[in-house]
This record gives sequence, C-alpha cells and structure tokens, in this order.
Amino acid sequence: MKFPASVLASVFLFVAETTVALYLSSTYRSGGDRMWQALTLLFSLLPCALVQLTLLFVHRDLSRDRPLLLLLHLLQLGPLFRCFEVFCIYFQSGHSEEPYVSITKKRQMPKNGLSEEIEKEVGQAEGKLFTHRSAFSRASVIQAFLGSAPQLTLQLYISVMQQEVTVGRSLFMTLSLLSIVYGALRCNILAIKIKYDEYEVNVKPLAYVCIFLWRSFEIATRVTVLVLFASVLKIWVVLIILINFFSFFLHPWIVFWFSGSPFPENIEKALSRVGTTIVLCFLTLLYTGINMFCWSAVQLKIDSPDLISKSQNWYQLLVYYVIRFIENAILLLLWYLFKTDIYMYVCAPLLILQLLVGYCTAVLFMLVFYQFFHPCKKLFSTSVSEGFQKWLRCFCWAHRRQKSCESVGNTDLKSYRHKDETPSSSRVSTEPSQLLNADELCSA
Repeated sequence: MKFPASVLASVFLFVAETTVALYLSSTYRSGGDRMWQALTLLFSLLPCALVQLTLLFVHRDLSRDRPLLLLLHLLQLGPLFRCFEVFCIYFQSGHSEEPYVSITKKRQMPKNGLSEEIEKEVGQAEGKLFTHRSAFSRASVIQAFLGSAPQLTLQLYISVMQQEVTVGRSLFMTLSLLSIVYGALRCNILAIKIKYDEYEVNVKPLAYVCIFLWRSFEIATRVTVLVLFASVLKIWVVLIILINFFSFFLHPWIVFWFSGSPFPENIEKALSRVGTTIVLCFLTLLYTGINMFCWSAVQLKIDSPDLISKSQNWYQLLVYYVIRFIENAILLLLWYLFKTDIYMYVCAPLLILQLLVGYCTAVLFMLVFYQFFHPCKKLFSTSVSEGFQKWLRCFCWAHRRQKSCESVGNTDLKSYRHKDETPSSSRVSTEPSQLLNADELCSA
C-alpha cells in the first residue's frame, strides 16, 4: 500500500496558504489598504469553502448521519480531519487481515504489441485510501485555480504597483505558485488516469519532474504577462479576462447544444436536474479557470458519461499554445508601448524576451514529457516526433510547390517577352495561316 504523500502535500499547501493569507490580510488592514484586504480574504476563503464541499461530495457524507464531520467542515477543519483519518487507515491496514476484498482488472501497457490483463485484490482499507486520494486531488485542483491563481496575480500586482516585495508577500506568492503548479500536476495525472482507466498507469519520477518544470514556466510567465498588462491598461485587462472566461466557459455548452444529446442524468443519483445543472456549471467554471492560466490537459465533454473526452487531440493542444503565445506577445507589446515611470529601471526588451523564451521553454518541457515520459505513450497513434516530421514534410512540400510555381511563372513571362520581341514580318506571315485555320474550322 502506497504512502499517502499526495494527501499530506494537499493538506500542507491548504493550511500554509490559508494561514499566510490571514496574516497578510491583517497587515493590509493595519496599513489601511481595505481593498487589498478584502480581495485577499475573498481569494482565500472562497476556495476553502469549495474544498469543503468537494470533500463532502466525493465521500457522499451529505446523505450520512455524521454531524461532527459536518461541523468540522463548517469550521474549515475538514481537510485536517480527513488527513488524520487517512493516516489512521494507513497505519492500521497491516495489523489485521481484511475479511472482504474486491477484485479489479487492469490491462498492462502493451509489450511487443501484446497487452495482458491482470487481476488485483483490493481490500477495504486500500479502497478507502483510493477514495481519499481522489478527493484530495480534486480539492487541490479547485484550490489551485479558483483560489491560488487569482491570489498570485493579485499579490504580484500589489507588489508591482507599490514597488515593494515584503517577506510575507514573497512567502505567500511562493506558496501560491507551488499550489498552482501542484494543482496542474494533479490535473495532468487525473487526466491520464481517466483517459486510460482500463490500463494500469505507473507514473515515473522523471515524469513528475518534467510536468513540474513544464507547469512552472507556463504559469509563471502567464501570470507575469497579465500583471504587467494590468499595471498599465487596467480597463482593457478586464476585457481580456472576460473574453477568455466566456470563450472557455461557453465552448463546452455550445458543443453540447449542437450535438443534440439528452441532458446528462447519471452524474449522481441523489441529485435532481437543478443539482446536476449546478454541478455541471461548477465543473465548467473550474475548466475555465484552468484554461485561463494553463492547458487543462482534458477536454470537458458534457454529452459524455464521464464528462471528459478520452481522445488525445493534438490539434486542440497546438491551437491552444499558438493562440496563447500570440496573445502573450501582443499583451507584452502593448505593455511596452504604454509602460509608465514605475518601469524606469527595468530593461523592457530583455524582460519581454525572457518571458517569451520562458513560455517556449514550457512548451519544450511539454513536448519532452509527451515524447519520452508519458506513461501511456505506447498507446498513442502518433508520437510528438512523428507529428513534427509530418508537419516538416508538409512545410517542405508546400515550399517546393511554391518555388515550382514561381519558376513556371518566370518561364512563361520570358516566353511572352520573347514573343513580343519577334519581327513584324513574321507576325504578319503567321496571321493568314491563323485566319485560314479559323475559316476551316467554321466551314467544318
């Protein structure tokens, strides 16, 4: 049985970030910055409440008679109690033999084109730990993108406008960045396990390192670009955020509307149609929050029973990163054109170059992960290198075709000029034959 390290990491980030947020809000209050205090508390307490609801929903505790547990969740102490429960289950699991076990069937990764199906006995303790890990993974994603991501953006914006980075704020921004990166990492792992549910997935340590570097560069550059743009064009950044928000929020619902599929009713049996709609809107909100800062690694599909598209769509991945790179470049260009005196001692071209190179570095680590360290890379129909080779061949073919068209056009132009330079006598001599041929054709 694996040590529940993911649960411990989730609880540590949850407690540390909430504690530092409360301390920092008290400093804002003492300094008279009521607006910064209100926003800091909002981005801290709102995800806390959503984390409590997520843990209750995953464990289905709302339909059980556990008043003490519900009270602890109301007091925002639910994750601590769940963590204590997890370690009690873990340390007591090997002391007694479990009378009831369940058997799960998983397929191994293909070797030499063959995939074997193996059976594994899962005891009650291991099943409970699996449920806890799943609940904390989802809670980490919610905390990261509905709390830590806007919190990091806010604190970096305050630091830029005040031209000062305090110790408490730097610690808070570090914890927020770690929380976002960890949430993105859990999102990647969840996406892999959901897409390849019938396979036994083993993620290697180097894969975790590659995902961590990929997400760190991607999120850090994205947040920095948004803060720089907001510091000089405060009104226009609202428009950018609204365009991103409604694009990602409405896209799954538009696809569902045009698909003509019936409304999903199998999310949770105890939920009514209104409750199902609320859950779907919340999932869409989370999906939107993820895509505003980084690639979500999953595509929300409302007409699917799993609510997630299990196909690996390389085209959507390519379109997302190309559009996001262009958007970042445009925002940095506008920041450069309208930057104020607070950036007097900043080398703007160097900073723009560093941010664009940082985003390209994130894309590079992403390609390395999908090419070498993805646990299910053997199931891909085409790898990253093969796709790049096909794209390169298409580019070379198009380039050669353009060159051949240009060469044909040049030869036609030369022949036309040569025809214009012929003597007038030769032109006159050819005209009767041409007229004769025309008369013969008419008579025929």
